Amino acid sequence: MSDSMIGRLMTEPDKRLLWKFAYNFGYKGMRAVQRFNHRLKRGEYFPAFLFISITNACNLSCQGCWVSQSNPPKHISPQTLDNLIRECKAHGSYFFGILGGEPLLHDGLFEVFEKHPDCYFLLFTNGTLISDSVAREIRRLGNISPLISIEGLEEVSDVRRGGENVFGQTLAGLAHCREHRLVTGVATSICRTNIEDLATEQFVRRVADLGAHYLWYYIYRPVGPNPTPELALDAEQIVALRRFIVDIRKTAPLMVVDAYWDDQGRALCPAAVGMANHITPDGWVEPCPPLQFAKENIGDGTGLYDLFNRSEFLARFRQMSCDTTRGCIIMEHPDLLADFIRKEDAVDSSGRGTFLNELDDMCACGSHHQPGKEIPERSWAYRFAKKNWFFGFGAYG
Repeated sequence: MSDSMIGRLMTEPDKRLLWKFAYNFGYKGMRAVQRFNHRLKRGEYFPAFLFISITNACNLSCQGCWVSQSNPPKHISPQTLDNLIRECKAHGSYFFGILGGEPLLHDGLFEVFEKHPDCYFLLFTNGTLISDSVAREIRRLGNISPLISIEGLEEVSDVRRGGENVFGQTLAGLAHCREHRLVTGVATSICRTNIEDLATEQFVRRVADLGAHYLWYYIYRPVGPNPTPELALDAEQIVALRRFIVDIRKTAPLMVVDAYWDDQGRALCPAAVGMANHITPDGWVEPCPPLQFAKENIGDGTGLYDLFNRSEFLARFRQMSCDTTRGCIIMEHPDLLADFIRKEDAVDSSGRGTFLNELDDMCACGSHHQPGKEIPERSWAYRFAKKNWFFGFGAYG
């Protein structure tokens, strides 16, 4: 953790927003993990964090995106979203990842967030719809951090995102966040066409100069109706990415986040360990966003706590996944995942009706589980956070 990162966090964001970030997200997130672990010891299960895709509408069409837009688009109702948040709060979970499609296409979203000032919402967005007025509203509410995805520089970004001048529009949204002193993040999915541009010190510093306070690196997963498997990293590139992340953390002027490795550099999967689950716009409860199969729906009338505790399906998925790999099962073993889904007679929750066919067509890809090539954390702060607070779900600084 660098002095420049601490200095930026203490001076750039609005102080009220920084407090919300530190308390609602940092402290309450830590407490949510502790409660999660205590529940496991009692033989009970409820995720520490919930990720909710509130719509399948989007203004872009990205390679490797698992979301299929429908006509008309699907939106989770504001009342259902409000109920989900209230149920999670009752069990000590106050952090929510809000996904789409593009979540800013959901009307009424900010009205729900305003009802829960004691929660924190990570808004996964492509940034192109963050206008001055949107950024001003996020600042007024104070409990939202925009996590803006950048999938490449100018040329690569347009190809990856299926649009024109996407990079420029995204930077404009990032600029509005900076002007309104938001706690802002950038997320990037590393693949073969962008690794040389984005897994670099130059990019890290450029993102910080543009106003981001944390940078979340993902590994590209070739899923969905346009998987583009040729973009997937090989094993050596994944190790190189891990080495870069570990090294840059010590000097970067922002927090560098991952959700793949624990403090010792061993692979972990949040869905396999049960740390988080995902809910679709039409209410299906999935292990994680790219794994589009389910047997439970929040509209069935069962309370969320009972749903998670009674779900033998989710429990069997966690056991099967952990027994198979510490890494990403959809990347390493799509054939075993397809067999599991068929055996369980699970619902295809993608809305396409083709998820099993997509798995059948997938080839195994490089994943972050590479025994013997572990690279432990070198920053004491990230090592401590991963070991004691976030159970390998990611380092949040």
